[in-house]
Amino acid sequence: MNLKKYFIRALHRLQKGPGYTYKELLVWYCDNTNTHGPKRIIKEGPKKKLIWFFLTLLFASLVFWQWGILINTYLSYNVTSSLSIGFKTMKFPAVTVCNANPFKYSEVKHLLKELDRLIEAALERILQPTPGNGSNTSSPPLDLELWHQIPLVLIDEHDKDNPIILDIFESNLACSAAGTLCRLPAPFTFFPVPLQERIRMGYQAEDMILACLYGAEPCNYKNFTQIYHPDHGNCYIFNWGMDEEALNSSNPGAEFGLKLILDISQQDYIPYLSSAAGARLMLHQQKSFPFLKDQGIYAMAGTETSIGVLVDELERMGYPYSDCTMNGSDVPVKNLYSQYNTSYSIQACLRSCFQNHMIEICGCGHYMFPLPEGVNYCNNEDNPGWAYCYSSLRSSIRHRQICIDSCKETCNDTQYKMTISMADWPSEASEDWIFHILSYERDMSTNVTLDRNGIIKLNIYFQEYNYRTISESAATTIVWLLSSLGGQFGFWMGGSVLCLIEFGEIIIDSLWITVINVISWCKGLKQKRAQARYPDAPPTVSELVEAHTNLGFQHEDAGALPRDEALPPEPGTPPPNYDSLRVQPLDVLGPDSDAETE
Repeated sequence: MNLKKYFIRALHRLQKGPGYTYKELLVWYCDNTNTHGPKRIIKEGPKKKLIWFFLTLLFASLVFWQWGILINTYLSYNVTSSLSIGFKTMKFPAVTVCNANPFKYSEVKHLLKELDRLIEAALERILQPTPGNGSNTSSPPLDLELWHQIPLVLIDEHDKDNPIILDIFESNLACSAAGTLCRLPAPFTFFPVPLQERIRMGYQAEDMILACLYGAEPCNYKNFTQIYHPDHGNCYIFNWGMDEEALNSSNPGAEFGLKLILDISQQDYIPYLSSAAGARLMLHQQKSFPFLKDQGIYAMAGTETSIGVLVDELERMGYPYSDCTMNGSDVPVKNLYSQYNTSYSIQACLRSCFQNHMIEICGCGHYMFPLPEGVNYCNNEDNPGWAYCYSSLRSSIRHRQICIDSCKETCNDTQYKMTISMADWPSEASEDWIFHILSYERDMSTNVTLDRNGIIKLNIYFQEYNYRTISESAATTIVWLLSSLGGQFGFWMGGSVLCLIEFGEIIIDSLWITVINVISWCKGLKQKRAQARYPDAPPTVSELVEAHTNLGFQHEDAGALPRDEALPPEPGTPPPNYDSLRVQPLDVLGPDSDAETE
């Protein structure tokens, strides 16, 4: 079938109207559409046609403008937050407790001889007389050999906005101790010691946890999971683990929560390294790693600390509404804390990212974070410049931004809001018998071996059984978009979905007409090329027949051929060569012709 005829028939089927030009199609559309305005353009007088054409064009522009705003609002994927309150039996949070002092002084005293010399040299440097005060007392020379073992800096905070960091053993400036803050990375002092030895030098669970009660059921140190924290040494977690079912709390109130009595043994704290006394604790989800440095709180010795807990559940929408992750599988940073069998968190991701940059740039890992396989922690022997590399990397805004862009928040999270209250414990009237009982349970001794400075009591419980759920929902949905688009179209143009279908129909018809015109143009171009190839007019049919039957009717070129090369005569009897067969004018015929007829 001819392609052009096929397109014409298809156009008739789609259009149901006459005409093959854009003008005829546009007139047909204006006459048959259900949209208000176009009909008046073709049916009114000249002046009204102009007015209705302007109004139709104006309102159509307003419709497209509003549609652009609505589509842009929908593609921005905004969310709305809703707060709902529910009541149910809730899972008790995991509770991590650590001693503010990471190691017992009696266990690490033999390792601190060089550190004591370093502290003494640093204090001499800090407290030396300032120039111009009239004192001629000369300070003994400092032992700079210790500087190669551990970095020590002094931070001048007279100007809070621009603190000055000075190297204790390299700066020539002197300062007073009242205006400075010295920071010594204490855990690094013990890091060359093997991990098992460091765990042994820390506070053991059976010594630290004196009493435990969950609800009405007694518990002990065996119900806690031990982990080693670089800052706090041995830490113990209650109700923690990926493979264990979380404990449920049957009722709100202090009687149904967790009660702990801890012995922090403050008399065995390490001088210079432990300036705070107490217990560091944190409430977190059962399957998450505790980051005590960021989210932990202190409990003071000699007090009973009551912590009332309220639960907030956060439910974020995923892509494209927010850049959150369900389990961290789509995050490009490898979670180094997965070795603890814990779930993904943004704190774990940020620290893992920093450790990866530390390994890549400095060639070793920082002792505060876990290590990937095949990498060693930094030490002054193999990596003498690691401290400066770490300091520059930590202050680098570019690397920090890379980690922030790479890590994502979790889509579902649980936060614990705490209300903390404290009271002296035990009271003066009851401390005698309480210390006797606790001393007997710990040491089986009838003498009091505990005092107020080393005892902490904790009460952790749900304040009430209602929990808040803060959930996100899409501010704009596809239903909202369609209804808004239809509302704008109906308000400005009086149209509906059928009018949009009609508009789509005219677009399709225009495309068909364009295709037909293109085919016609291509065919005309082909004919022009054929005419250019044969400039003379082609012979007619009668000329072709006569040239074939009458050998005398030949082109001049044929007679120029030699006789022996001439074409042989056609077989058979040739047709008669009568003059009457030729058309001649009447005046050529003479009287002889009439005589012959007689």
